[in-house]
Amino acid sequence: MPTPAASTPTDTSPDPHIPAPTRSEPGPGRPGPARRDPWLLAAALFVGYAIVSVGRYRHLGQRSWDLGIFEQVIRSYAHLQAPIADLKGPGFNILGDHFSPVTVLLAPLYRVFPSPVTLLVAQAALFALSAVPVTRAAARLLGRRRGLAIGVAYGLSWGLQQAVDFDFHEICFAVPLIAFSLEALLARRWRAALLWAVPLVLVKEDLGFTLTALALVVAWRARPHSTRAYRYALGVAVLGVVALAVTLLVVIPGFNSAGTYDYWNKVNESGGAGPLDGLDTKLRTLAWLLIPTTGLLALRSPILLLALPTIGWRFVSSYPQYWGTDWHYNAVLMPVVTLALVDALALTGNSTRAWLRSYVRHLPAAVAAASLALTTSLPLSALAESEIYRKPARVSAIERLLAEVPDGASVEANIAPISRLTSRCRVFWVSNTQGVEPDFIALDNSRKRYRDVEAYARTLHPDARYTTKGTAYGVVLLERRTTG
Repeated sequence: MPTPAASTPTDTSPDPHIPAPTRSEPGPGRPGPARRDPWLLAAALFVGYAIVSVGRYRHLGQRSWDLGIFEQVIRSYAHLQAPIADLKGPGFNILGDHFSPVTVLLAPLYRVFPSPVTLLVAQAALFALSAVPVTRAAARLLGRRRGLAIGVAYGLSWGLQQAVDFDFHEICFAVPLIAFSLEALLARRWRAALLWAVPLVLVKEDLGFTLTALALVVAWRARPHSTRAYRYALGVAVLGVVALAVTLLVVIPGFNSAGTYDYWNKVNESGGAGPLDGLDTKLRTLAWLLIPTTGLLALRSPILLLALPTIGWRFVSSYPQYWGTDWHYNAVLMPVVTLALVDALALTGNSTRAWLRSYVRHLPAAVAAASLALTTSLPLSALAESEIYRKPARVSAIERLLAEVPDGASVEANIAPISRLTSRCRVFWVSNTQGVEPDFIALDNSRKRYRDVEAYARTLHPDARYTTKGTAYGVVLLERRTTG
């Protein structure tokens, strides 16, 4: 990762978009408490995020197979192998699903600490790190106290909290990249803003559009000050479009066994009114994005345009999970809306309208208070509950049962057992072994979905015989018996 702040020259001519800070900053060589604020806040957020995320894992609270998929991918990278995710299908190369080679950066850490907890802690650290540029940019433009208030509001924002509560996802790399890029943009360090943003194309394929939007905003802001930066920004905007096209039309189909991009059907197979499907949910999501986080003032900043690509592909989709405020889908929008707010606060702080000046003056404290209030019903509220710091007896019993599966064995499983097996076994998704007869089948049947688990195993593998090896709190472990 480049270190743009140290290598990029800064234009010192006056800029009407950036007023002088309301409070003086410490001089060179005198770090002072103001410069420590972003890092202290990030440290506190890291601890909170990690406790919630790891605590959820310790309670066997996974809601999807994503943690298992990413562990399989990163485990492959850690052993210098192709990124195979058997949960998506035996031998499935994950680059044929989403283009996220950035996850290879976690391979060395995982090689030392081979556990899904490693992924969760790394994600917590990346999310917490993103609070540093957000708080720093806000403090530079608005003063220390209001900057810290913005940092708190960002760190406790509902989008980040929901992402922390959702296992692991590659977007944890995008959040700090966007935050550092926008910090540089607000400081008129054009080259740095572009350098921080370019790696987004390695995080996920759709972020090519986000890169293009960011580069266009840089071009618009840089044009009055630097013709060279303006041209570079336009070039990066083109790069974003080209990267998106290449990954969707060439790279992903090239690694996909069907020779296509599997997620086109999320748009094409809408059975209702298309983009108007779930309009009430979509409007609620927009309200959550703009009201508690920015008091609607972010609408005055062009930085908010960076949210349009992500909101666009989600809202035209036929997949209802994309529309709402759950899961991890809103995390990449949090640095965008927050720094759009910072930009708008700086631009309107000297308004001739008294009511607007008063609104601007009090808004940072208001959004911080809103985030604190909302946290009482969001994942970080669990920090005040003793239960999150304990592993339930139920989970310990299930782990003892799954420990009977030897290392290197093949296992067919559903969500609950996956995360206890992917670090040491070859794990397939239930009913998707594509002819492979695994050594074991591990099923969470706590909701009595399967009336007879052994009979269900016979429907999965008619030519094999599986018998129950043990049960624990609704989790059933079956072992394949050899016939002789």
